[in-house]
Amino acid sequence: MRTAVALVLAGIVAASLSACSTAPGSGDCVAAASGSVSDSVKISGDFGSEPTVEFTAPLTVEATQRTVAHPGEKRTDFAETGDEATVNFVLYNGTTGVQVASSYQDGAPSTFTLDEALFLPGLVKSIVCSAPGDRVVGVIPPADAFGANGSESIQVAPGESLVFVVDVISISQPYATGKSQPPVDGLPTVTLDKDHVPTITIPDTAPSDELQIALLKKGDGTVVGDGDIVRVQYVGVNYNTKAIFDQSWGGNGPVEFSTQGVVAGFGQALVGQAVGSQVLVVIPPDLGYGPQGGTPDGSIGATDTIVFVIDILGTTPAAAG
Repeated sequence: MRTAVALVLAGIVAASLSACSTAPGSGDCVAAASGSVSDSVKISGDFGSEPTVEFTAPLTVEATQRTVAHPGEKRTDFAETGDEATVNFVLYNGTTGVQVASSYQDGAPSTFTLDEALFLPGLVKSIVCSAPGDRVVGVIPPADAFGANGSESIQVAPGESLVFVVDVISISQPYATGKSQPPVDGLPTVTLDKDHVPTITIPDTAPSDELQIALLKKGDGTVVGDGDIVRVQYVGVNYNTKAIFDQSWGGNGPVEFSTQGVVAGFGQALVGQAVGSQVLVVIPPDLGYGPQGGTPDGSIGATDTIVFVIDILGTTPAAAG
């Protein structure tokens, strides 16, 4: 789950890639280089508990430096650009030495999409090439952080650096990875491009009046419960017009919401499915936007059936969100 602080750290600035090097044993994974500054940050405490962090401020670097302070036991699954990394972290103002954020204090880990267009580039560069179980230190210059704007909400002034200490809990792909299932005759068909983005083809037959759910990929993760906060990628098509009216792909996805915070048919398609699954759902108007008279922009009418393909990436009970 994204914490409130993680949202502050999302997509504030864009920065060019700084000097980096290939991490040993990580294939095509390219990580920010370590350096004397990141090596100088002293970390104590057990993985999974809030660390004690010691450094002499101010810390200044020209490019993000990254040091694996304590490697995990199994360094085989390395985070690559585009992956989803679930982490606990503490964040310091590297110029003043003051702690400005902590997922431990927020009460839940954060999930970062490793995309510099979505999160501060220095955070992404600190996590890329890490493996589950790693504790990593990133020292981040203003250009890879909040730059000339700063962030008043977390006490970072313009031109100040950051120190990021992160425990990598898990790495996952931002798309469904379950086992493919046979298609169901009569339903819309789905094809995936090289980036796993679905394209939905609507048949020329009239839609059913009933809710129709088909499992395209069967995952083996945690089962979604009613009221859970789910993390998904999705695309939605109007059955009647065959036009896409909404999707998370190519935007700020994956996205999170409650199964009770969406139209009824969408929520019903999620509950009881396992993380890692991809689901096709055909939603009649009475379980979609029909009760509301359609959407304000007119993309869905009151009598329109809608179709979603949903990749289920994670789920958390509402009480823990």
